[in-house]
Amino acid sequence: MIMQQAVETQCPFCSVQCKMTVQQIGEQHDNGDQRRAMFDVQGAPNAASEGRVCVKGMNAHQHSEHSQRLLSPMIRVNGELTPCSWDEALACISQKFTAISEQYGHDAIGAYGGGSLTNETAYLLGKFARVALGSKYIDYNGRFCMSAAASAGSKTFGMDRGLTFRLADIPLAGCIILAGTNIAECQPTLLPYFNQAKQNGAKIIVIDPRKTATAAIADLHLPIRPGSDTLLADAMLKIMMDAELVDDGFIQSRTNGYDELKLYISGINLEEAATSCGIDLELIREAALAFGHADTGMILTARGVEQQTDGHLAVRHFINIVLATGKIGRDGCGYGAVTGQGNGQGGREHGQKADQLPGYRSIENEEDRAYVASVWGVEPSSIPGKGVSAYEMMELVHQGEIKSLFVMGSNPIVSNPNAHLVEEGLQKLHFLVVADMFMSETARLAHLVLPVTSYMENEGTLTNLEGRVLLREAGRPPLGEARHDWMILCSIAGLLGKEQYFKYNSPEEIFDELRLASKGGIADYYGITYERLRKEGGVYWPCVSLDDFGSGLLFRDSFAHTDGKAVFSVIESSGWNGVSEQYPLILTNGRVLYHYLTGVQTRRSPSLAARELENFVEIHPRTAQRYRIQDGEWVEVESPHGRFIVRSRVKEHIREDTLFVPMHWGGIQNVNRATRPDLDPFCKMPGFKTSAVRIRPIRLQ
Repeated sequence: MIMQQAVETQCPFCSVQCKMTVQQIGEQHDNGDQRRAMFDVQGAPNAASEGRVCVKGMNAHQHSEHSQRLLSPMIRVNGELTPCSWDEALACISQKFTAISEQYGHDAIGAYGGGSLTNETAYLLGKFARVALGSKYIDYNGRFCMSAAASAGSKTFGMDRGLTFRLADIPLAGCIILAGTNIAECQPTLLPYFNQAKQNGAKIIVIDPRKTATAAIADLHLPIRPGSDTLLADAMLKIMMDAELVDDGFIQSRTNGYDELKLYISGINLEEAATSCGIDLELIREAALAFGHADTGMILTARGVEQQTDGHLAVRHFINIVLATGKIGRDGCGYGAVTGQGNGQGGREHGQKADQLPGYRSIENEEDRAYVASVWGVEPSSIPGKGVSAYEMMELVHQGEIKSLFVMGSNPIVSNPNAHLVEEGLQKLHFLVVADMFMSETARLAHLVLPVTSYMENEGTLTNLEGRVLLREAGRPPLGEARHDWMILCSIAGLLGKEQYFKYNSPEEIFDELRLASKGGIADYYGITYERLRKEGGVYWPCVSLDDFGSGLLFRDSFAHTDGKAVFSVIESSGWNGVSEQYPLILTNGRVLYHYLTGVQTRRSPSLAARELENFVEIHPRTAQRYRIQDGEWVEVESPHGRFIVRSRVKEHIREDTLFVPMHWGGIQNVNRATRPDLDPFCKMPGFKTSAVRIRPIRLQ
């Protein structure tokens, strides 16, 4: 059946959330009787991407149409996953969850979510875990995306939102520092903003151990040694302080802790810092002076800075630069964390994190608990306390404390560090339920797999990287027996005897409850409605009333702490230097343009999969020569925690001491088989970007 009308939707992938139209325009024959639908995809006008769509968004419909879509529940019988009815699947869940809870307690069941779920589903999953399951154990894969920046923003500003400025402000900046972010491949539809800034005279500085496509547009590229970002930020600030390029008036009126910061920074030895960072001191000086002299400026960080065991401090020390120079709260200025996942921002605001309740409230605050309990119609004492972070949940699974796990919109066997331990743990579970569109690596281990709808079918709101809430309409009915994720949660809750708390007939009804639950919180959505989103195309939060237009540019007059001031960080970080004679190289990871997260969806898009069929490791020519590795041959990369096998790509644009491997593949090609399990003490972010490894070619004898 050909879709006569173009479906208005938005890309399911990165945090820009580009709007687009998708229309089936015909069919073509493949391999005899096989027919494949043909689609026309066009970018739609919107304030974020301005009508642009990248190659992933242009081809997203291919995974939605893929023949491997799960179209009925699958239950494990005699070791094999076989189709079953929804009645059988839901009855199985009810029986298993009830039995495990009665035998081992409510906390024996955990819920594990994802940063691509809509706000409605993320909100409902948090409520489901705490009300229907009665468990404190819930977290989500966004812990691996934004937790360092989120905790840093909360401590520094009193609130966390991806960008403190509007995307439209980027061309107004006189100097932009992009630290550990590869915009050109991860959020390519944003690149024109930075090109426009360059045309306006801005100086762009990129900090990255690789000369990425983003670094190629930079005026300065600082090829940092992974693990030394905090020290680099301190060195740059010392240079600015010594040159008297700080804003004393802003510091005195808008911040706390500057005297302590001055004392701390005075102890930085610039020569030693440059050596530790692996960057020429004059290059650091040039970058620091450029930012210090600019009238307006921005610093943006992403996973390169944040996915480290001192990621929280690294972000806070880059924010120190923003505060000391007074470059925040005005046009063309600010700090921004470039969110990775499609709803990485909204997904962490409304209850998926172990320590949070809707509206960015704290689960450990009695007033917050009482307010949310009143919205839910439960006693505050019935809401469980704080659980643990995503990887720590996997450790509890491995230890046997968590007996059953409900996974929705995530693939933890691939995305977690120390992947071998995670796989072992999931295999020990008494009962694993996975809700997904495809048979992911995690789903293959499940006792029960539930088919969910795709972005083309599932209505709901998502919040992009600049804090703009957007409504994604449903363009077509569900395929096969697939069900909306929010409907699945309501059905299970009903069978567990909690139906009265989960009586919803549409995502809009869930959102209206979310609005009320967030009212008065840091992430206040109360003034946002579906009607407004349809009419206005998107609304910034915080939005406290129906006549509030939301806040695009934050902190014009004050910060979100009770005294209105931001707080400098003076906590020293030891960084990371874990290489040794046995493991002499640094392994870092990241994304490539054509894939997203663990590749479950993008590898089902033939147009995307064909561009990157398999994983690889980038290695510098001199390093490759030292280890007798030829371009394109299979190599084994090994750390003290595990090993994986990929093909080599010999490239000059990476540091000699560093290897880069994408994160999108599972199995033997999974980079996280070698990732260390250490966590940031402040936010529990794993150290994805720094693992000590060795490498060798694999050749048949």
